[in-house]
Amino acid sequence: MIHVVSQGDSLYTIARQYGVPAEDIAAANELPDPDVLVVGQALVIPQTPPVDRPEITVNGYAEWYTQTPPASLIEEIRKREGLLTYVMPTGYEVRRNGSLLKFDWGEVGEAAEAAGAKTAIVVMNLEEGAFSREIAEAIFASEAAQDRLIGEINALAREKGAKDVHIDFEYLGRENRDAYTAFLRKLKDRLDPGLTLSVALAPKTSADQPGVWYEGHDYAAIGSIADFVVIMTYEWGYSGGPPMAVSPIGPVRDVLEFALTVIPAKKILMGQNLYGYDWTLPYKPGNPPAQGLSPQAALVRARERNAAIQYDETSQAPFFNYWRDGKEHVVWFEDARSIKAKFDLIKELGLRGISYWHLSFPFPQNWRLLDEMFHVKQL
Repeated sequence: MIHVVSQGDSLYTIARQYGVPAEDIAAANELPDPDVLVVGQALVIPQTPPVDRPEITVNGYAEWYTQTPPASLIEEIRKREGLLTYVMPTGYEVRRNGSLLKFDWGEVGEAAEAAGAKTAIVVMNLEEGAFSREIAEAIFASEAAQDRLIGEINALAREKGAKDVHIDFEYLGRENRDAYTAFLRKLKDRLDPGLTLSVALAPKTSADQPGVWYEGHDYAAIGSIADFVVIMTYEWGYSGGPPMAVSPIGPVRDVLEFALTVIPAKKILMGQNLYGYDWTLPYKPGNPPAQGLSPQAALVRARERNAAIQYDETSQAPFFNYWRDGKEHVVWFEDARSIKAKFDLIKELGLRGISYWHLSFPFPQNWRLLDEMFHVKQL
């Protein structure tokens, strides 16, 4: 159940309205200041989860930008006990000779285990912070590089106790589509027993959708090879683009409905952002990038700026405007209403589950509703 805060509401009056202790509402929403609510804020009113709720797979990417995973990320993973099937530390960069650039997971593996989740070896065609078609082409052109890569992947999975190998090769272009499919087939055939293969896919709405990001991913072929796929249904609103919802429900539905024409529903994880963006207005191409922020941080900003939260019914996403240093800003983010719309879509389409990008962004309402609406598969 979701309550949208109106003028004059307090946690006490809301608790009395629903017959739920105020401290339970505060805990379910992890309210930073229970005494101060924001008009338009969506609160989850906690309910007892039904026994017969459907089972889904839940993945959470874990990414960090420091040498060692921060304590806040470790805490966030541990707090989600029983609500994650996989935690995917992201990721290993592949070199042209098939070797992998190692990185330190810190306590991520231990935190995942404490939460009841399994880990994955995530492999990406990254070089100097950007996806590289040249890296991928070097791998596709060399059997020796492929053999080395597959050997290192299997060895890492054994070392880390991982249960899945997740391949995220992007910006390949049409000319590399068949070679990528052939590589995935070879990798799948040569993975150690017990390892599954998952693949990240660009969000397409047709098999021949133009664009270097889309053309290298053959949905039908990859869907037949992989145990499951993660479709990256987010970033319509992005840091360098015009302000809008990050994952508007209409475009998300369009991508998933196309995917279902060529990939079984039992193999599809819907991608979901755990973040929003703060844009400076007026938007102009070339503006400084919008600032990424968590739903929790967005609520704090709305409260500090005395901004009322609005909800766009078309995109099924919340937003608010505020002023700072003489400039107007707009923030699009996620809340209980927007994530429930995505959960309803998962149920409607019968998907395998959901994959979050990424776990460093706190979004407590998501986890409470996830627990109430689904049983999360544990391996």
